[in-house]
Amino acid sequence: MRDFVLLCEDEEFPKERVRALEEALQGFVETDVPLCVEFVFVDGEEIRRLNREMRSVDKVTDVLSFPSLDGIKGQAIRGEDYPYEIDEEGRLMLGSVVVCCDRAREQAEEYGHSYERELHYLLVHGIMHCLGYDHMTDEEQAEMREQEEKILGKLGIRRTP
Repeated sequence: MRDFVLLCEDEEFPKERVRALEEALQGFVETDVPLCVEFVFVDGEEIRRLNREMRSVDKVTDVLSFPSLDGIKGQAIRGEDYPYEIDEEGRLMLGSVVVCCDRAREQAEEYGHSYERELHYLLVHGIMHCLGYDHMTDEEQAEMREQEEKILGKLGIRRTP
């Protein structure tokens, strides 16, 4: 059984990268059911609309996450605990991650690394939010960054200082 199934029908993140990220996530969470996250790629106008409507923040952002479950950070995830959140294919939906491609390109240039590296980081960041991680305090941010680094490291991707 694959622990993670990432749904992405967009050429922005090709299937081979989806599979590599799924592989990097294997074993990250103790689970008895495949965990599913949806990726959506949008432009600046669309992410600004989503940010405004969902968070009351009227500005473009790089990534938004829409977790489906609460209180799962660091916990074993059992399908029997979420019978109504399991889809027809037997996967437990953790949420959706929406990435602004325009902003990702800008940030890649700003930080001096590739667009592909920036996409990977934003997607992993979004997945961490769907798994209950956050960065509201310095302690939470350090914990979240550590987990992101574990996944990115399995992909051979290092954050720039």
